[in-house]
Amino acid sequence: MHTNTSLHADHQLDQLAGQFEHWRQTRAHPGERIPHHLWEQAAALAQVLPYSRVAQHVRVSPSDLKKPMAALPASPPPTPAMPPPLVEVPAAPAWPPATAALAIEMERPDGVRLRLRCPESTAPVAAVVQAFLEGVR
Repeated sequence: MHTNTSLHADHQLDQLAGQFEHWRQTRAHPGERIPHHLWEQAAALAQVLPYSRVAQHVRVSPSDLKKPMAALPASPPPTPAMPPPLVEVPAAPAWPPATAALAIEMERPDGVRLRLRCPESTAPVAAVVQAFLEGVR
């Protein structure tokens, strides 16, 4: 893409040099000032190409070319990128929250097993364990 832009600018510079040369050959008298529109075009090209190259190609003094370049409207400063809106995300717990849970595993001598798991015990655990153990007798 940069190459296409550079080639286009080079082509425009060649055309502008031709316009300057045509003006020089057709001007009414030798002391006539270079037309404003030619200076504007040269200054615009000097924004893309080195101004010394533009000045040399159209056969003007580099210091004379700087004057119309300064008169060009400054390109607007780049608009600062707006930061994305902040969204507060609550911190996730490091571990899943511990829930009050009850897990009991028991085995009687006769091989019967009791595995009791519940989120919260509302039943009297001692009574359940006692009933399980009494089943041995």
